[in-house]
Amino acid sequence: MNEVIEEKLMVFEEKMEKSLESLQKEYLTIRAGRANPHVLDKIRVEYYGSPTPLQQVASISTPEARIIQIQPWDKSLIRAIEKEINKSDIGINPNNDGSVIRLIFPELTEDRRKELTKDVKKKGEQAKVAVRNIRRDAMDALKKAGKAGDISEDEQKIAEEDVQKNTDAYIAKIDKEIEVKTKEIMTV
Repeated sequence: MNEVIEEKLMVFEEKMEKSLESLQKEYLTIRAGRANPHVLDKIRVEYYGSPTPLQQVASISTPEARIIQIQPWDKSLIRAIEKEINKSDIGINPNNDGSVIRLIFPELTEDRRKELTKDVKKKGEQAKVAVRNIRRDAMDALKKAGKAGDISEDEQKIAEEDVQKNTDAYIAKIDKEIEVKTKEIMTV
């Protein structure tokens, strides 16, 4: 296979890898019974006039399995942090003692677990669609190169098979991520 095709295929594979990584990051923000500091990753607090990630203005720890403790370095931020947590989709009311904010995660109910697994599957399906769209773009690029005479029919066939193998591999990885996260959520 010529170098031009190999470079193009690498670009498409990198995009598939990014789709998988994006799904993994998304799954980190879904809570599964245990307190996971990553549920706070999307929260930004107004700090000196600019929205700043919570991790940059406070120390975040999990002193117990179902508690996240947030200790801002600047005590004046407590109200702002509390307000942003309430606005977020975490669904937990923060407890504020004046210097530390605690988020106490209740046990997940069976219904909530099922709801979360549906969400996990939905996000997994979205990642699969993204990978399939990347495959379609790769196939289109190969067909254009074939029509333009940049590559031979044999090279095009081999490259298309390569793209399909990569697609199948990433779909399998996504399925594995869905399975692992679903199992984690359903484990009581």
